[in-house]
Amino acid sequence: MRTGLLSIWFILAIGIPFSAGQAEELRILRIGTGGVAGTYYPIGGMIALAVSNPPGDRPCEQGGSCGPPGLVVIAQSANGSVANVEDIQQHNLESGFVQSDVAYWAYTGTGTFKGDAPISELRSIASLYQESIHIVTRKDAGIDKVRDLIGKRVSLDEPGSGTLIDAQLVLNEYGISRADIEVEYLKPDLAIKRIRQNKLDAFFFVAGYPARAVAELAADTGIKLLPIDGPEAERLVSRYRFFTRDDIPAGVYADVTQVETVSVGAQWLVAASVDAEVVYGITKTLWSESARKLLDSGHAKGKRITLKTALQGIAVPLHPGAERFYNEIGFSIE
Repeated sequence: MRTGLLSIWFILAIGIPFSAGQAEELRILRIGTGGVAGTYYPIGGMIALAVSNPPGDRPCEQGGSCGPPGLVVIAQSANGSVANVEDIQQHNLESGFVQSDVAYWAYTGTGTFKGDAPISELRSIASLYQESIHIVTRKDAGIDKVRDLIGKRVSLDEPGSGTLIDAQLVLNEYGISRADIEVEYLKPDLAIKRIRQNKLDAFFFVAGYPARAVAELAADTGIKLLPIDGPEAERLVSRYRFFTRDDIPAGVYADVTQVETVSVGAQWLVAASVDAEVVYGITKTLWSESARKLLDSGHAKGKRITLKTALQGIAVPLHPGAERFYNEIGFSIE
């Protein structure tokens, strides 16, 4: 195991706080991810390892860490997009993964954040990959389309998650209110447990495919994925520009054929107050050859994290440190 990974777990265990003023000594930057059953958590772990450079580690050119000197990045489990932007605002996190829709609403004080003050502390590092909306049911539940959810036991994910917001938008487009279903608010891992116990009929899950926990459920229990298609999907994409048409290919999950859906972008946001040199070094390292190797060899979604799409659908302004890197490599910054 690499020294950097050992250092991350050591620092996590003793809980040293972040300090941007420690020169090349130890510095901590946390990434708020999602539940351990989702995609944010494993992707966050890969990125944290890729951009860390703990004190005493081998130099990059000798096969060691390549991030800013003295920096340890920690990916920690969290409640998801809404919770992550709120924790950045409250200085409980330095950075976090956030859905593009939630990022835009939080920064502008619109949508689900209407009536709240805009979270002006948010800045972007990069757009990472697309997250597909999964509507997962037991294979034997007799549910074939979204309207079949009426009267069923359905988890919309927990408060503070971007999934909950998107689930509500999808259901609204199909004319389904919360009163039409037996609503539960469960993390994906608990929802999956309830599906196995036949105590839940379906759940919403926004994640890059393949989601490990969904794949395991498909293999040991059997699932269907409900399509988000037709005029309802067209209206979603037209009404909310952060949605794009998408599909989950056949074979991603055992015995599940291709299904149409919609997706949102997963973006890495950071507090405006984080030192520009640190963010510049993180951004530069994220798109380095050493990070590329880690992303390509880790989670399947890692291969979809590319410099080509780094600014695709960015919902809030770039952090000056990130903007400096993209300017240096000739990207056009709007």
